[in-house]
Amino acid sequence: MEHSLIIGGQRVSPEATFDVINPATGQVIARCPQGSVQDLDAAVAAARAALPVWSSTPDAERVAALQKIAALIEANADELAALITSEQGKPTAGPGAPFEVGGAVAWTQVTAGLPMGVETLIDTPEERVEVHREPVGVVASITPWNWPLMIAIWHIMPALRAGCTVVCKPSPYTPLATLRLGALIAEAGILPEGVLNMVTGDAEVGDAISGHEGIDKIVFTGSTATGRRIMQRAGASLKRLTLELGGNDAGIILPGTDMAPRLEALFWGAFINAGQTCSCLKRLYVHRDDYDGLVDQFAAYLAGIKVGAGDQPDTLIGPLSNAMQFEKVCAIVDDARAKGARIVTGGQPLGQGYLYPLTLIANATLGMRVVDEEQFGPVLPVIVYDDLEQAIAAANGLDLGLGASVWGDDPEAAAQIAKRLVAGTRWVNRHGVLNPTVPMGGVKQSGIGIEFGPEGLREYTTTQVLSIAK
Repeated sequence: MEHSLIIGGQRVSPEATFDVINPATGQVIARCPQGSVQDLDAAVAAARAALPVWSSTPDAERVAALQKIAALIEANADELAALITSEQGKPTAGPGAPFEVGGAVAWTQVTAGLPMGVETLIDTPEERVEVHREPVGVVASITPWNWPLMIAIWHIMPALRAGCTVVCKPSPYTPLATLRLGALIAEAGILPEGVLNMVTGDAEVGDAISGHEGIDKIVFTGSTATGRRIMQRAGASLKRLTLELGGNDAGIILPGTDMAPRLEALFWGAFINAGQTCSCLKRLYVHRDDYDGLVDQFAAYLAGIKVGAGDQPDTLIGPLSNAMQFEKVCAIVDDARAKGARIVTGGQPLGQGYLYPLTLIANATLGMRVVDEEQFGPVLPVIVYDDLEQAIAAANGLDLGLGASVWGDDPEAAAQIAKRLVAGTRWVNRHGVLNPTVPMGGVKQSGIGIEFGPEGLREYTTTQVLSIAK
């Protein structure tokens, strides 16, 4: 399959290319066109040229366009899922590549149905005051490699619905499904030319996006360090920003909790997508009286989960998505081992591609990288606590605050503890569950702004008041 940039509704194929690697094998599966700063400039110019038409398009027509895109994704689901499996590693079973494509359909459909209209604040015989939410302008989307298609949809669809035009830059690790989405939309003629543009590129292109004067808003999902750099460069032109950044989510199991009926939820909360999800559970706090039993119980559960290549039908957990992340996870586990942690399961690469086993680490403590950092892999440290106040303080003790969870037999009692955790989303007896109607965002160093639902849609607008004296 030929892959290309999409600029102004047209395929563009630069001579320079880069390799895309199958993480299950380490082999090259495609050569992708390498975009340049000049390609970015052309894409931004196309988006600016298309903005007057798209921003003035009636909302009903924009809704219809999103509904057509949802149907288009659904009609091409098998092709898109196969690309995700080959470039990112997600399995074909469980919450893998087909699940990601299904989520892309659902988020597009829900975004199409969100309320968006004029809000009347005052209407008296003397005056009428209305709030209008106008498109913010040209939006640049910078997407990560862990959920490449899904997160592109999270960025692109609310922007389109709000009347913005878009330049999307997918991760160079996983560009294929996103570029194919852009090509399918262009081929179907759903959007006017220039409304949606796709540009690949390296760090130079990313830096150019951050400082580009033709871009009005940047939406970025990725590391806190990169988010800070974007914010610094974007500040010169006061760009609007939505930044969904790192998470090192804590979970607390309350003393005496029966976890047997909750092991599946705990597993997916920690290990979905091989742990490569910002809102995965990454630190688990367990009371000393329950500690050994929980570790043994969860280790037995993990023993029944197949880790392997995503195209094998019985695989539930695929590989780490790239060499960089593979090497980081190996180093983090080695650090824990060297500092006295007990590797209960896993802990050594599986020897093919970037496959890494489900790794449960006991006797983990603050000061180990696996606790202090977001490991972003199939690794879960289990940390002992003696007092619930100690667990709450430890859960809140780091500078990230994307998500957190509390697990207990009494959900209402657990909810009271959850309210004391400093995080954008606090779950009870589950972790990482997202819904397109429910706002999601981080606190502390985990981000700026909101995604999903009406609040997320408003991030792509400016608030303008119309005040009329009668």
